[in-house]
Amino acid sequence: MARFTPFVTAVCTAAALVAASPSLAATPATPSGGAGAALPAARSGTVQELSLTSSHLADPYRYTVYLPRGYESDCLSYPVVYLLHGASGNERDWLDKGKVAPTLDRLIAEERIPPVVVVMPGHRAMWWVDGHADKAETVLLDDLLPEVEKRFRVSKEREGRVFAGLSAGGFATVRFAFTRPELFAVGLALSPAVYQPVPPQNSSAVKDPTFQKDGAFDAELWKRLNWPALVEGYKAQPLRVPLYLNSGDHDRFDIVYHAAVLYQELRRIQPGSVEYRVVDGDHEWPVWEHTIGDALGYAAKYIKGPQSAMTVAAGDTSHVPTGGSSADATVQNGASCR
Repeated sequence: MARFTPFVTAVCTAAALVAASPSLAATPATPSGGAGAALPAARSGTVQELSLTSSHLADPYRYTVYLPRGYESDCLSYPVVYLLHGASGNERDWLDKGKVAPTLDRLIAEERIPPVVVVMPGHRAMWWVDGHADKAETVLLDDLLPEVEKRFRVSKEREGRVFAGLSAGGFATVRFAFTRPELFAVGLALSPAVYQPVPPQNSSAVKDPTFQKDGAFDAELWKRLNWPALVEGYKAQPLRVPLYLNSGDHDRFDIVYHAAVLYQELRRIQPGSVEYRVVDGDHEWPVWEHTIGDALGYAAKYIKGPQSAMTVAAGDTSHVPTGGSSADATVQNGASCR
């Protein structure tokens, strides 16, 4: 297997790839997966705003959850998408700026994706890593995932989990694919901030607290956490995580190039399990709003649809949400299912 090419060689390779390949030519950022008119309420999913307490954080950890239509009335266990925001985002970004709820409603109604639960956590400026500030990776994987699996009827299997995100969330999705491939079946990295060797000066990474050491950007930490340092370990183990990558062709951070370098390496490792889309646009919400549907359609090929849930004993209150009632637990986890 070819080893990771030197950075200078990769520059030429990626530039030629983006310029010459018809499959990577920039296309309008309005594929059929973008947000459209909202469906009637009777055909729409619901959204909950929640929080959890973590021993690693001083404040509550907020997250939102999209539940597909029918979740409250059936006894199924659903595939789950963990959808991450960018460096400056929060738990409502994908809902308010990305309009992901109506997109999900429509994709499910058109049977282009199976009904899914989508979890959108909020952890601003932490890049989803255990850096010099909060232990964002630990909270996400060790606190949030078990909490979601306790509160909601979601898959606990690799084949029922998807990780996805934009920018810093895309950076994290790629990292988790390389470091925790046993956790999820497919990854979706929209405009992933996979800068190498280091981020550009206009990236928030150079000033966000997770990469700050003694008042300066810690380049060595960035390099240690970024995918080039992780790729050999990924290649040495048997699991492969299919990855969907994209970028706007006018991305102000040159992610169109950086993602192409990653794409070329993944083509060598898993040629049949990686896609790269270049669309018209910058590093901006219209790109992510209008391509998340295409990305989810890619993920649908690799995940199991809803499955019959195990019976939960009536009266079980172990899954009652904080501040909720046993009736809440019945709705959330199907305690009355038989």
